[in-house]
Formats: sequence, structure tokens, C-alpha cells
Amino acid sequence: MKRTESLYVVIAGCGRIGSIVATSLSVFGSNVVVIDADETALENLPEEFTGFKINGDVTEISILKEARLDKADVLLALTGDDNTNFMVSTVAKRFFGVKRVIARVNDPSNENIFKEFDIEIISPTRLTAMSILRELGVKEA
Repeated sequence: MKRTESLYVVIAGCGRIGSIVATSLSVFGSNVVVIDADETALENLPEEFTGFKINGDVTEISILKEARLDKADVLLALTGDDNTNFMVSTVAKRFFGVKRVIARVNDPSNENIFKEFDIEIISPTRLTAMSILRELGVKEA
């Protein structure tokens, strides 16, 4: 992986996906703030992670202000809950003026609502299904 331009990235959620993304972005030159209500998740970030950790609820405006979301180039909403990801994404775009917002969407039936609010999406469910179909030589319908 090549070094990225220095971005200021706020990541909501420090589960498996959030941890990997946060560490990689940090190692390759971005300034990263990770927010999670589970202190253990933050403590489990590897030594290579050089960013900031905030233990708190991503749905609280005070926590987003503490993360300096208004200065962020990108918000990544990577919690395991679509409702939380939608809420923090829309607040980031509309209240904090974050230009690029990418959200994890677990339930494919929720994808359109995110798109209606101009939120970029990543769907682990859809990506997994597409990978399985590709392995079987089947094109997605």
C-alpha cells in the first residue's frame, strides 16, 4: 500500500473493520481520530496506530465536537448499526459540513436512504455475496 496524502479522518466505530481501517490510515500518513463507546475496542488498537482515541457515544454532538469533526476531510461511519451510521453520517454532512462521508451499511435494504442523503456506502453483506458469486463464476443479477 502506498502512502496516502495527509487526510484528517474521523472514524465512528472501532470494531474489526474500524480498527483495520484506522490503523492502515494512521500508518500511511493520515491523521485519524477513532470514536467508540467500548473502551476495550480502543485499547485493542495495535501499537502501530498513532492517532487519537475518544471513548464516547458517536451520536452525541459533544463527542463529535471533541473529535473536531468540523475539521475532518472524511468521516467513516463503521459501527455495526445502520441507524447509528446513518445518524452520524447525516449530522457530519449537514451540521459539521464534512465533504466526504462513507458509511457501512449492513442491511442492503437500507442502501437507498443513505444514497438519498448523498452518503457513500460500503455494504459488507453485498460485497461478500458478490465475492461468493464471482468465485462461482456467476455475475450478479
